[in-house]
Amino acid sequence: MKKIALIAALALALPFAATAQTTPAKPAAKAEAKKAPPKKQVTRKAAKAVEEVTPIAGETNIVLTDADLEVAKRVSLGKAQCELGADVTVAADEKKPGFFNVSTKGLKYRMHPVESRTGAIRLEDPRAGAMWLQLGNKSMLMNQKAGLRIADECQTAEQVAFAEEMKKNPPKSLFEGADAAKK
Repeated sequence: MKKIALIAALALALPFAATAQTTPAKPAAKAEAKKAPPKKQVTRKAAKAVEEVTPIAGETNIVLTDADLEVAKRVSLGKAQCELGADVTVAADEKKPGFFNVSTKGLKYRMHPVESRTGAIRLEDPRAGAMWLQLGNKSMLMNQKAGLRIADECQTAEQVAFAEEMKKNPPKSLFEGADAAKK
């Protein structure tokens, strides 16, 4: 009987002992929190202003292959008008052949060509996670990290002409088959 009473007394006393040990630690934690400086929130407008004046990183450890340099020759340069009034400017980097500066709405990227299996021209900025995908009739700028299209349905003058030609002479459907042999 004495053992049961002793066990019951310990069971009741243990929770009080545990709270007594943790209670003094709370004022010390509050004192440390008061010493830490408050975190400052950076507004979106301030972040955009800093981004616009920050130069694009010029150094890179990326070495382009001959195939990448061939892709770079086919990149359509200049200002491309996009849907919803946006525009994207693609300019060749004068200091480093094969690299391009792509900018839109205060965003700047330093991109390099990447060979694709489909034949599409693909420029990437691995640091920022951005990609410029250029087809014959249109292009798009994507942020792969966020999974967003930054600009879509972009067209340079060359791409507008190519799109018009596609309307006049549409390409064959994959389901139509090959042309008959000419005699």
